[in-house]
Amino acid sequence: MVKACTLNAENGPIYLGKNSEVQEGAIIRGPFALCENSVVNMGAKIRGDSTVGPHSKVGGEINNSVIFGYSNKAHDGFLGNSVIGEWCNLGADTNNSNLKNNYENVKVWSYNKKSFIDTGLQFCGLLMGDHSKCGINTMFNTGTMVGVGANIFGDGFPRTLIPSFAWGGASGFATFQLNKMLETAGKVMERRKVILEDQDKEIIRKIFELSAPQRIWEKK
Repeated sequence: MVKACTLNAENGPIYLGKNSEVQEGAIIRGPFALCENSVVNMGAKIRGDSTVGPHSKVGGEINNSVIFGYSNKAHDGFLGNSVIGEWCNLGADTNNSNLKNNYENVKVWSYNKKSFIDTGLQFCGLLMGDHSKCGINTMFNTGTMVGVGANIFGDGFPRTLIPSFAWGGASGFATFQLNKMLETAGKVMERRKVILEDQDKEIIRKIFELSAPQRIWEKK
């Protein structure tokens, strides 16, 4: 369903999936794909080269980004050159930087090399794993990598490597305990009439174990 919005397909196609909705005042420039049962909220600005997965809601300003299924960026704020996993939620007025002030290439963390590496990209924003969330007014620096099941909040810029199951922000992190994380994930999925299956829980438990060395605050 499309109502009172602007669609510009001069630079690329615009795909609207089954039961998707583009609300009043939205401005969309192709190429853009909105998958089934997803919504572009009122007044959103989609600047192209973006895909929104199924059962997701987006708003604010989005450019050159991929948002996987069942994730929300429903409010104002900028998301650029980013990849957001499934079951993520970005709080109102969340913004990310996708360009360094000195215009140098962006570096991101390599799990294989255990160090930051040059992406070769001048534009690179936020990379967020499944089931991660952030509070209102969260600010992410260029090349920020967030693991699975993290919960980020507070003022200031958090570090550019946020491990899986991190709880906190620029002022410091604690561990989002596994049982609490699974409880939250179950509630989130239940709202969409999806069940957190036992096999999914086992995968999350394994990720919790494998990511433990990255949570260096646990050793203090």
